[in-house]
Amino acid sequence: QVQLVESGGGLVQPGGSLRLSCAASGNIFRIIAMGWYRQAPGKQRKLVATINAGGGTEYIDSAKGRFTVSRDNAKNMVFLQMSALTPEDTAVYYCNSRLYTTYNQWSDYWGQGTQVTVSS
Repeated sequence: QVQLVESGGGLVQPGGSLRLSCAASGNIFRIIAMGWYRQAPGKQRKLVATINAGGGTEYIDSAKGRFTVSRDNAKNMVFLQMSALTPEDTAVYYCNSRLYTTYNQWSDYWGQGTQVTVSS
């Protein structure tokens, strides 16, 4: 069993900042990558940012320059620092981890989601 637990969501005014955290625990052999997705009401879940074991990152275009993804490999944690938030960033944010549970078995795991609301 693998669990991902997110924290840090909430209500913020436009232009404000939030930091999301996610901790992975359980039967983890090796983490390949961790990242964040988001799902706005009535829309599909979409990738926001990912970071691999070597520190390589990917962002959606709307996040570039505003969001920063980072990880603590020792603690199996991933973070998303978000700034200059706009109402279009309002969504449920999900932590994702692609990891091996044994030397040759890997899967994607998801957190329960944390709500981010940007509103005045």
